[in-house]
Amino acid sequence: MGNEAVPITDVEARLAARLAALRAERGWSLGELADRSGVSRSTLSRAEHAEISPTASTLNRLCAAYGRTMSQLLSEVEAEPAHLVRAADQAVWTDPASGFTRRSVSPPLAGLRGEVVEGTLAPGADLAYDRPPVPGLEQHLWVLEGELDVTVRDETHALAAGDCLRFRVWGGTRFRCPGERPVRYALLVVAP
Repeated sequence: MGNEAVPITDVEARLAARLAALRAERGWSLGELADRSGVSRSTLSRAEHAEISPTASTLNRLCAAYGRTMSQLLSEVEAEPAHLVRAADQAVWTDPASGFTRRSVSPPLAGLRGEVVEGTLAPGADLAYDRPPVPGLEQHLWVLEGELDVTVRDETHALAAGDCLRFRVWGGTRFRCPGERPVRYALLVVAP
């Protein structure tokens, strides 16, 4: 498509991350996006990894595939995300039925692929998810206090305070607090 390797600016780096996130949100492979957009897989990969700056023509084709205007896409990456998320501004959600509390320590934001979540499970709490919101989601789970049993790909891992489990989510997962005290953990989530 005539894209040449040039030094990448911060905005272009955020654009690359947003393009990768848009594809991941839809669960499309590079081949599927290439078929939908008419842009080669190689160019798509290089654009998503900030190895090139996509041309206006390439962005127009991608915008058509994603059903958005170029202005919408660029507005999602123009503003620099806040670097500091104060504790008072972190959203907390509680599911009393399951005994699960979730704090969005560093919530997702356009242009960034990772987020940090703090989870707390009450004693005996048992959460099962039949599938990930995004296949291939990378997770790093660090137990801060208590004990946690985590099942990934039909393998159960017994974790104690200080332990860290790293995995990609392709299917169902299960989180269970086997102890007599709540378990508190940090979860780093990285979009593919």
